[in-house]
Amino acid sequence: MQKMQVEISEWAESLIAFHLPRWDEFPDIELYMDQVITLIDKYLSPVIQSEKHPLLTASMVNNYVKKDMIPAPDNKRYNRKHVAFLVAITLLKQVLTIQEIKDGILFQGKVIGIRNAYNLFCEEQENAVRQICLQAMGEPDTPANASITVEYLAVKATTSSFANKLLAEKMIELESKYLEKGEKNGK
Repeated sequence: MQKMQVEISEWAESLIAFHLPRWDEFPDIELYMDQVITLIDKYLSPVIQSEKHPLLTASMVNNYVKKDMIPAPDNKRYNRKHVAFLVAITLLKQVLTIQEIKDGILFQGKVIGIRNAYNLFCEEQENAVRQICLQAMGEPDTPANASITVEYLAVKATTSSFANKLLAEKMIELESKYLEKGEKNGK
């Protein structure tokens, strides 16, 4: 059990400073599909195990365009807006349906604009991951005291759901590993 606590603490320490790029941190040039996929993988591989959940494929991107979740590329090139949508969609699809994601993105975009909605989402996701990491390391939970307006409640709930799923997957992975070794109950 001690070894498992050490492993979960090391995992949490590796993620506590997880950072999602903000709108202005994206490349200021247009990218081709393979470059976008590589970029999304780079940004999200710390929190999504690609062997369990494919991060992003060309067919996924094409489906998002067909479903009007992201704008069509301009001459097969993608810009910041595309990358922001794809980061958010890739994370959100871990806990929401495609239709819920589309509705949520449209709503938040209308409330505060796409750029601000994306940056808010990143901040909330980082905070949720940080809280889960602190919890995994045995640190006291520090819930936010600020009230949440109804417009942002879905963002807060979704980012918390993703972070909780991340921790649950890691704990199940470790428990299975130690159960196989017969170490969980001190054997």
